[in-house]
Amino acid sequence: MNLFFLLIYFLIIMAVIEIFVILFRLTDLKLEVSRFQVISLMTGTGFTTGESELILGHPIRRKLATFLILFGAFSLAVIISSISTILSEDLRTKDIFYAAGGVVLVFAILKLKSVQTKLSKLFKQEMKQNIELGDLPMRDIFMSEEQDHLLNLHIYKESSLFLKQISQVIQNYEDLEFVVLFIKRGELKLRKNIYHTKIHEGDQILLFGEEDVIFKLFKDDIKIMEEKLKNAQHTPVSEYQSSQ
Repeated sequence: MNLFFLLIYFLIIMAVIEIFVILFRLTDLKLEVSRFQVISLMTGTGFTTGESELILGHPIRRKLATFLILFGAFSLAVIISSISTILSEDLRTKDIFYAAGGVVLVFAILKLKSVQTKLSKLFKQEMKQNIELGDLPMRDIFMSEEQDHLLNLHIYKESSLFLKQISQVIQNYEDLEFVVLFIKRGELKLRKNIYHTKIHEGDQILLFGEEDVIFKLFKDDIKIMEEKLKNAQHTPVSEYQSSQ
């Protein structure tokens, strides 16, 4: 009886996993990411990956994740109890079948395309009505199209922008598919007249636009930044200290 109960309960767990994989996919999360994160949430393992930000930064996914964490903790207790002790006489097999049937029914309904379409519209409508823009992950705000790109460009003495204005280096910048969001200079963020501001060494320019356009316009500066950052990562501590 114990093994039979565990078998049914494992089927319930698998059905719950598939249900929440569908729900996460309806929030535009990829299938492989959805399944891994659902299993991670239920088991309490592996949820420290960088992909967890996709869950934590999304209000609807956070609500789904909360239920999974609680359900996973409850399921672990049930499984341990079932393995270590004999099932009580009060537990009826018929009730288990009802619970399993209910979960399977929910799973079957969620597999219907019409139901998925309605739920997807409902999720998006709820987000538009109730979610502040600041609550959304950066990639959901900026990366709405395949060509969208966000770049934090570090400026060095060798950069073409050093001690120059963006308007001087890039002609007709207003007609190009990119914008400068702000210039970070130490603790300051410059947002006014940024195209006509002289760029200093150590500045960080946050660029947004089409990927091809950004990499074409700032090709040399990007190459210098990558080389500088790469060398900084491989510089021995003793060598770095002696250069100070």
